[in-house]
Amino acid sequence: LGSGKIMQAKQLAPVSVIIPCLNCEDTIGRALNSVSRQTWQPKEVILTADDGSTDQTLSILQELRSSLGSSWIKILDLGKNNGPSAARNAGWNVAAQPYLAFLDADDAWHPRKVEIQLKYMQDHPEIAITGHRWSWLRKEEDPFPLQDPYTIKPVTKRMMLVSNRLPTSTVMLKSDLDFRFEPAKSHSEDYLIWLRIICSKYKASYIDLDLAYSYKAPYGSSGLSSQLWAMERGELDTYRRLCDEQLISRPTVVALGAFSLAKYMQRVAISKLRMRR
Repeated sequence: LGSGKIMQAKQLAPVSVIIPCLNCEDTIGRALNSVSRQTWQPKEVILTADDGSTDQTLSILQELRSSLGSSWIKILDLGKNNGPSAARNAGWNVAAQPYLAFLDADDAWHPRKVEIQLKYMQDHPEIAITGHRWSWLRKEEDPFPLQDPYTIKPVTKRMMLVSNRLPTSTVMLKSDLDFRFEPAKSHSEDYLIWLRIICSKYKASYIDLDLAYSYKAPYGSSGLSSQLWAMERGELDTYRRLCDEQLISRPTVVALGAFSLAKYMQRVAISKLRMRR
C-alpha cells in the first residue's frame, strides 16, 4: 500500500512502448500522439506492423514517424499477421529500454501516465509489473481530471485470479522478465502472461488513477454473444493452463470456472441492454 502526489516534470524516460498495428489507420494517430505528449517521453516507440492490414495503416505509420520524429519511433515490419501476441513479443524482443509499456492502437494515455507509473517503479525496484485504472470515453468526452493524492495498492495472486486488474494498455513492466505472450492464444492472452508473472512470485502494484482511455465499449464494441463467448473460453483456457503448469490447483480451477461463467452471463445481459439503447 502506498500513496503519491502528482508533480510536474519533463524528461526522457527509459521506456520502450510497444503498439501492435493492424487495420488501425483511424486510431493510431490518437494513440501515438498520446505517447508523444507524455511529460516523461519514452525513449522509443516500437510499432509492430505487417502486410495483413487491408487499409493504409503502414503508410500512416510512416507519415506519423516523419512528423513526430524518426529517432525514437521504430516501425517493425513483421511480414505477416500472426496476431497481437506475436506482435507484442516481436517488439519486446528488440526493445532497448529497461521498462516496457504496452498500448493498443485504438486506446490512448493520459499525458502523466509514464511519469507517474515509471517514477513509482524506479522508487520501488522490487515491483516487477504495474497497472492502473482506465476510463471508457466516447469521442466527444474529455478525460477525467486526476485525483491528488492517489493510492497505490499491491496486486495479489488471489485478486488477479478473481479478475484481471491489469488491462494491457495500463501495464508497465521490467523488460528483463523471462516471460512472453502465448503466440497461439487469441483471447485472454494478456491475462495469462500477467498471471504467470504474479503466480511466479513477482510483485505487482495497482495505481488508483485513470491513466489510460478506451474508446470502445467494454466487452467489445460489437457486443455480440459469440465474441463474448470467445473471450470467456479464453479466460477458462487461461485457468486450465495455469493448472497444467502447477501454478494453481484443480479445485481452484473449478471454483474460478464457475465464477467466470457467472461473470460471462452478466456481461451478455449488459451487452444486450447496451444494444437496445
